[in-house]
Amino acid sequence: MHDRLAPLYSQHLATLRARADKALVLGGYDHLVIAASTPLRKFLDDQDYPFVANPHFRHWLPLTDAPGSWIVYTPGHKPKLIFLQPRDYWHVVPDAPHGYWVEHFDIVIVRDATDAVAQLPGVDARRAIIGPECPAVPGAEANNPQCVLSYLHWHRSYKTPYELELMREASRTGTRAHQAAEQAFRAGESEFGIHLAYLAAARQIDAELPYASIVGLNEHGAVLHYTHFDRVAPPQSRSFLIDAGASAAGYASDITRTYAAYGHTEFQALIDSVEAAQQGFVARVRAKQGYPDLHIHAHHVLANVLREHGFIRMSAESAVASGVTSAFFPHGLGHPIGLQVHDVAGFQHNEMGGTIARPAGHPYLRMTRDLEPGMVVTIEPGLYFIDMLLNELRAKPVASDIDWAKVERFRQYGGIRIEDDVVCTDGAPENLTRDAFALL
Repeated sequence: MHDRLAPLYSQHLATLRARADKALVLGGYDHLVIAASTPLRKFLDDQDYPFVANPHFRHWLPLTDAPGSWIVYTPGHKPKLIFLQPRDYWHVVPDAPHGYWVEHFDIVIVRDATDAVAQLPGVDARRAIIGPECPAVPGAEANNPQCVLSYLHWHRSYKTPYELELMREASRTGTRAHQAAEQAFRAGESEFGIHLAYLAAARQIDAELPYASIVGLNEHGAVLHYTHFDRVAPPQSRSFLIDAGASAAGYASDITRTYAAYGHTEFQALIDSVEAAQQGFVARVRAKQGYPDLHIHAHHVLANVLREHGFIRMSAESAVASGVTSAFFPHGLGHPIGLQVHDVAGFQHNEMGGTIARPAGHPYLRMTRDLEPGMVVTIEPGLYFIDMLLNELRAKPVASDIDWAKVERFRQYGGIRIEDDVVCTDGAPENLTRDAFALL
């Protein structure tokens, strides 16, 4: 893996330096200073929450556990890493930097935060300091200039070959763990037991995953962000929805699969229809495709799925216009993904900032830009049986065009979601998730 990454990283760093040069000129700054950040302290406690490094820091370096460290980039000069390696016998002290990337940085090792700040350009210098506002570091408070952030965020949408290779690795790890989770479901494990099987196969702890895993059996599949983890298996596991990813040097995968227990053929047929629709949406991840248009298209296709399976008796156009599809598919089709699961700039108008509004009636769509080569997005349609939304639908005139007896039979399954991570290219899309599953 490292042999493949070394030449790709050199190109990646050259790209980041060129972007930083332009961003600094736009903002009138001489130095880009990026804080890795420090852990957040729990309220009224002497312990910290798990550390998550600033994504801007991880963009430059494959370091995910370097709290208190800094990157300084000055155009025309080699980037500088100020690496905090504290004198500490309470915690594991980070190893000195090593690997394929170290030759590209001037590295200074310091022992405390004060020494780290002393290595930064002085307070009189024109510094764009990127980092969280809390906790603040005296002498190096973040200013996060918007013009600099807008430019960097816009261009972070376009993944370098180095980034794509890490995302492929995250997908390989995630799919291996998904396979273990399905096996645990088939073996009758509880949600908690399935989650433990997932972690073991991924070889990552919860804090290392890019987001909290969703592991829902039966009706729990209707809770979009279900993270409860029942410790006792239900008397009968009818269905299983898992939305879980993995990380590779700070880059995320985000994968969802839904399974029917053996013998539940009617629900399996609905899963198959949603999967076929999902693959059709993946095929449309092409340059110049408007993401909102793809989302609206998904509503029409899913309306036909509902009609074909006997849930509704209206046309697709009527189902979308009346809000019926939004009751069964209440979230967005997907989102940008990369250093963050819901990556930046999904709504950004251009590299200077601005916002592209969501289409009316679709408040949870997480991307409104047109697709372009280098972007990576998730494609995650779903159909759910959510009591709150169904009860609202029952009160509408269109309720007479819905087979409520069939809806009631499917409530026991919760819902369906199928999600892949997909790269927009100059030609056919690259499906990171399906390619990784094919290697199992």
